Amino acid sequence: MNLQELKSNIDTIVSNKTSTEEKLQQICDYLASEISYYDWVGFYFKNGDKKELKLAQFNGEPTDHTIIPFGKGICGQVAVSNENFVVQDVSEQDNYISCGWKVKSEIVIPIFVDGENIGQIDIDSHTVNPFTENDEVLLEYICKKVANFI
Repeated sequence: MNLQELKSNIDTIVSNKTSTEEKLQQICDYLASEISYYDWVGFYFKNGDKKELKLAQFNGEPTDHTIIPFGKGICGQVAVSNENFVVQDVSEQDNYISCGWKVKSEIVIPIFVDGENIGQIDIDSHTVNPFTENDEVLLEYICKKVANFI
């Protein structure tokens, strides 16, 4: 993983004169195409005043989980904890919502705007134990960039 190159290409996507939705989709598509173990990439955002997340743009197989209550699953837990959550093996998690039998690991990083957790980027992998500190660094960088245009 070449962090500098990935960050530079994310900067290019973010600086494009396209809509918020197009930028989010381009980020999903880019990450899915560049990082072999990113098998599903998506954004969830707080659904108005409700205590739930709503699926926005994503790349990967369609999911039934378009609405996730706060506290439920990895994404729902991040909505409450406001902290990164790296799950190297989903079979070891009690509070995990299965998105499909192929998913073996997941990483979720919150997006903050003015100190408020407004959403997150969610990555599923079909590989056990694929995520490193570089994944967290890259995804935190992306979340900071997204916070500037969301």
